[in-house]
Amino acid sequence: MRYVTTSLVRFAHIDAAGIVFYPRYFEMLNGAIEDFFAHAVGADFASLHLDRGIGVPTVSLQTEFSAPSRLGTKLEISVTPTRLGGSSLTLDVVFAADGRTRLTANLVLVCITLASGTALAWPDDLRRALEPMVEA
Repeated sequence: MRYVTTSLVRFAHIDAAGIVFYPRYFEMLNGAIEDFFAHAVGADFASLHLDRGIGVPTVSLQTEFSAPSRLGTKLEISVTPTRLGGSSLTLDVVFAADGRTRLTANLVLVCITLASGTALAWPDDLRRALEPMVEA
């Protein structure tokens, strides 16, 4: 299942060339992952971190930038889970606008206990929410 959110390219995102400065894409990517967990999984980062002591840091990130994005561009960000492991989750992410892909990313998140920083098997409620979303 593909989850879709949007992000507007703002003045703070661009560099002197007038295009998105690449680290800003990673900030938007993190925002899309937070939206995915809150809206598709049903577990927002505030409750995961503050109430449950669970984090989902990125442990692997591969990115390809295929076209620039400029100020005012409304980016559609698609998040597709492709693999659910014992404590890991692999996601494919696509940023697109005006029918053109701007960025593709493949990332792996790992569920951890914040207190120790060690891997944690996905809690049952999160696994139940994630399993039906995974696409082969």
